[in-house]
Amino acid sequence: MSDQWTEKLDTYLDGELASAEMQELDAHVRNCPACAADVLSRVQLRRAMQSAGKRYRPSAEFRQSIRQNLAGQQRTRRRIWLSTAAGFALLLVLAALVVTIRQRQLAELRTASEIADLHVATLASVNPVDVVSSDRHTVKPWFEGRIPFTFNLPELQNSDFTLLGGRVVYLRQAPGAELIYQIRKHQISVFIFSAQQLDKGLASSSGPRRQLSFTLEDWEQEGLRYFVIGDAGRDDIRSLAQLFKQAAGS
Repeated sequence: MSDQWTEKLDTYLDGELASAEMQELDAHVRNCPACAADVLSRVQLRRAMQSAGKRYRPSAEFRQSIRQNLAGQQRTRRRIWLSTAAGFALLLVLAALVVTIRQRQLAELRTASEIADLHVATLASVNPVDVVSSDRHTVKPWFEGRIPFTFNLPELQNSDFTLLGGRVVYLRQAPGAELIYQIRKHQISVFIFSAQQLDKGLASSSGPRRQLSFTLEDWEQEGLRYFVIGDAGRDDIRSLAQLFKQAAGS
């Protein structure tokens, strides 16, 4: 069998030869046993391949099952990714919360320490007050024009507290009032500032607490920030703080 005809057999079977060549090769195959056998072998091989292709073609159910499996894997990967992302986001939120709480605690400690320093300075001063009077109607008007806010002083009748006087103080450049009270042998300072001029986010204490060798209670009310500090007992500090709370609400 000539290589000339062998090279053209596949093209011949595909029907892609020119008309003249098709007729010529067709006549040759009819008269050439070798080429005829080769053509027959090629035809049988093609039929076997077509039959195998049809026999092992996936069914619609099989294709659907594959699609569902792939979709399930994608959903699983998506859930894993979302869970990982959510966990990472939660860690970031918790970390930010811890930092915020820690910053607030540090701010509260710094403020309490500065208040204690102001109280100590008052105790050590030769002239602890600028206005000397036990009359609240004298002390309160003295602060008018000296600080940018007004406040109420409590009535001390039926109490063990005595008002000694007051002075202007500064906390982080914010002007405020310091009132000095005495109970038995203890002196207590009451500091009042504008809440807007102090650090925002300072939490009020739930009651008297120790600060160095003093007891301190602080709170915010009617736009003002109050600090009551002294070496008196917790009950005395709480009682004076309660008097100021009642006066501020009246």
